[in-house]
Amino acid sequence: MGELVGNKHVEYILSVERRKDDFHSVLMDYLRMNGAYWGLTTLDLLGKLDTVNSEDVVSWIMTCQHESGGFAGNVGHDPHLLYTISAVQVLGLFDKLDVLDINKVTGYVTSLQKEDGSFSGDILGEVDTRFSYIAICCLSILKRLDSMDVEKAVKYILSCKNMDGGFGCIPGGESHAGQIFACVGALAITGSLHHIDKDLLGWWLCERQVKSGGFNGRPEKLPDVCYSWWVLSSLTMIDRVHWIDKEKLVKYILDCQDTENGGISDRPDDAVDVYHTYFGVAGLSLLEYPGVKAIDPAYALPVNVVDRIFFGRCST
Repeated sequence: MGELVGNKHVEYILSVERRKDDFHSVLMDYLRMNGAYWGLTTLDLLGKLDTVNSEDVVSWIMTCQHESGGFAGNVGHDPHLLYTISAVQVLGLFDKLDVLDINKVTGYVTSLQKEDGSFSGDILGEVDTRFSYIAICCLSILKRLDSMDVEKAVKYILSCKNMDGGFGCIPGGESHAGQIFACVGALAITGSLHHIDKDLLGWWLCERQVKSGGFNGRPEKLPDVCYSWWVLSSLTMIDRVHWIDKEKLVKYILDCQDTENGGISDRPDDAVDVYHTYFGVAGLSLLEYPGVKAIDPAYALPVNVVDRIFFGRCST
C-alpha cells in the first residue's frame, strides 16, 4: 500500500488557485465558493491552512454576499444555499464568523423554508434534501437553529426515507449515498438520529463497497472517491463503520492519488480535481489515517474548528 503524499496535495491545491485564467478554471467560475471550501478544508486537514492569506480569502467571500444575505458562487453571481454554507464554513475555518451580519444570513436561509418543512435552494424554488441539510448545518453553525421550524424540517426529511433504509432527494426519490449523508447529517445535528433504522441503513451503505475497496453511490454504479466521504460519514454517524473493510478503502483512496503532481481523482489513473482531493482526504480523516486531522462527520469541518465554534476551545 502506498502512502498519502500530503505535501504534493498541498502544492496542487495552491497551484489551482494560481491558475485562475485557464480554461478549466473559467468553466468552474460559478462555483468558486465551493472550490474554496474544498481546497481550504483540505489544507486545514493536512495542517497547512496557514499557507494562504486569510484576510484575502475573507475579503473575497464578503464580496460574494448578496443584498438578500445569501452568498453566491463568485462575485456577480446569484445567491444559493449551496454557496452560502461554503462561505459560512470557510469563515468558520478562519475563525472569522464575526464578520457576518448573522441576522441577515439567518433571514436569507429561513426565507427558503416551505410550508411542508422542506427547503428550496434559492428563489427559483427547487426542493432537495441537500438544501434541508445545508439550512440546518448553516443555522446551527450560526447558533440560530431556533429561527427555523426544526420539527417540520425533520418531518419532511423523514418523509424522504425509503423501504431500503436510505433517503432520496424528495419523497419517493431513489436512495443515494449523497442524499443519505444530507439526511443523516441533518438528523444528527437536530438530535433526531433515533428515527433511523441504523442496521437497515448500515447494511445499504456497506453494500456500496465494491471489490476494489471503493464505494459507489447506489447499486450497480462504479466506485468513486467522493463516496469515501458520503458513505463513511453516514456510517460514522450511525456507528456502523466497523461493518466495512477499512484497509481496502484506504488503499483505494491512496491508489487514486497523483503521486507526482498531487491531487486525488475519482478512480485510479483519472484526472485529479479539488473536489475529489478534498473528499479523499476527508475520507482518510474519518479512517483515522496518520497525519490527517480529525473531521466532524455532520458539519464536514475539522473537529477542532467545530469545538471552537460551539465550545470556544480548540481540541488537538
